[in-house]
Parts: sequence; C-alpha cells; structure tokens
Amino acid sequence: MSEISAVLAQLECHVTAAVAWTHSGRAAVIIYVEEGRGGGPIVDSGRLAHVQEQLENVVEAHHGTGERRSVRLTDPKLGRTHTERRLHQLLYADLDYTRCQGCNDADCAKIHVTIEPCEEKGYSIVNLRSADRPKLLFDTVCALTDMEYVVFHAAVSSLGTLADQEYFIRQKDGCTLEKESERHKLSQCLIAAIERGMVQGLRLDVCTMNRMGLLSDVTRAFRENGLSISRAEVGRHGEMAIGSFYVTEASSGGSYVSPETVEQVRKELGESIVVVDKLPCWNGEVKPTAASKPSTRRHDGSAGGEKPRFSLGTLFWAHLGWLSSNFGSSIRS
Repeated sequence: MSEISAVLAQLECHVTAAVAWTHSGRAAVIIYVEEGRGGGPIVDSGRLAHVQEQLENVVEAHHGTGERRSVRLTDPKLGRTHTERRLHQLLYADLDYTRCQGCNDADCAKIHVTIEPCEEKGYSIVNLRSADRPKLLFDTVCALTDMEYVVFHAAVSSLGTLADQEYFIRQKDGCTLEKESERHKLSQCLIAAIERGMVQGLRLDVCTMNRMGLLSDVTRAFRENGLSISRAEVGRHGEMAIGSFYVTEASSGGSYVSPETVEQVRKELGESIVVVDKLPCWNGEVKPTAASKPSTRRHDGSAGGEKPRFSLGTLFWAHLGWLSSNFGSSIRS
C-alpha cells in the first residue's frame, strides 16, 4: 500500500478514500482517486492507461510467475456494490478461503461450522459459532449471497462473547448441498468471511489537514519503521483527512508493536496520530480540532493516560457510505 500510494502521488493523483483488507496472505484494496490538479475524475483515456500501467508494475514486482494479481481502474457507478461487500468478493475471487479450517472443539472461541441436511423440509442447515463482533451477520450473509445460496429461515443469538447463527438454505436452483465437496467449500468460505472482519494489530487513528500525497507519507512512515498494515480505512471530511490503520510489527512476528516504534512514527507524522486499542470502535464522533490530544494508551490497550478524544465513527462512515454506492463492481487494486 505504501508503494501504490507513492506511485499515485508521483502521478499527481489525489487519494480521497481508500479501504484495504488483508486475509490469508492476500490483500484487497479499493482506492478512490481524483485529478491532483483541480480535482474531479480522471477522464483522459491515455492518462488512465498510464496510471493503470504504473500500478500494475508495482503489484507485479511483488508477485512470482503465475501468482494471482489484478489491477483495474474504472469510473464509479451509482447504485452499485457496497464497498465492504466488494472487498469480500475480491478476496473470494482470489481464493483466499482455501487454507481456512474450522475447529472441532466446541468449547473454544474459534470458528465452528456444521452443515446438515433437513430432508423433510428440503433445506440444508448451516450452524456457525464464533466470537461475537460488529458486522458479523453482514459478513456471513455476504458469503452466502455471493455463493448464490438463498436463505429461507435464520436464527441468530449471542451469549457473552460468543455468537450462534443458524441458516436454512438452498442453492439458487433449489437444490440442497448433497456433495461433501460443496459442504466443504461453503464451510471454508464462511470461515474466511468471518475471519476477514477479525481485525488484528494496533489501531492508529489519523486526523489531519488533507493534502495530496498524505497517504503516501503516512504509509511510508509505517513501512520505514517496520510496521505492516493489516487493515486500513481512510477518507476525508471537508478539509480534514481521517483514517484508521491496524498495524503489526514484522520483527515481532505480528504479535506486538513496541511503544518506541509508535512514538517514532508519531514524531515523523506529527501530533495528528492517536493510539487506540486493538479493538475496533466506530461509535464515536470525529472532532478534528486543535484541541484533540493524542492518547498515551499503550499497545496492549491499557490506559496509560488520557483516552483519545475522538474516533472516526459517524463522519467517516457517512463519507464511505456515499462512496460505497459509487464504486463500480469491477474496481480492483
């Protein structure tokens, strides 16, 4: 993402929003760009071809022969696929589910999937148990819908930190899942859909004045300090750029981010970066003012000082919600 945003900055393309997911060693990114000079969409076909060629060069440099990759630029289309559902589709098409496995220990907090026939009603019954979290139902239904299964009945409940989901489904043609290969693939895809939303890493919020090349500067600071982005969501509100990055430290195997590394990044990026905890929290309200003070919350989520005085919440998702309806279903990066 650092190299992609650097190329876009060099080409004078202004990033106005971006969402990136990683799962099972694969990455899917949707980036919304405008002309750097004056704004607005890039309309010149020759310029579009040049931008795509440069992005393809960056992506190709990190792939071996035969490895899957795709870069596509397209005009936004009204009323098309929701951004997060599109990311699900991109990773599903990229076969990120092939290494997913469930768990047979019913007492653990891992993802459990069972698929059984309901012969008297002509359904297949899908039962899932996993850790409860926001958007869990959305992610599950996206997987079922994109695999062309129809949900006739469903029941969802949660107890403590666990959530149970039960779906009575048929294939779009009315058939049930009679083959073991079909049940195995559906199980893998449901696990993958749930795992994609299980964010890993330390969350860093950024709120600063918007400018061209900002995403390149932020991601370069992460890269040069040994941080890897596991998930990113950035956008703008008025003259402000707002975003959240979930980062891990490569030298620690992805399980730890040292306070020293975070402090070095903050020094390079200025006081615009706020350290939050590991868990996503989108129910706050952005207050992009000079009064917002960085938190001294440690990497493990314990409070070492004042809590952050803003999160991205309402304004960020309002902006992305508008973009969601404008992304064409073929946008890829």
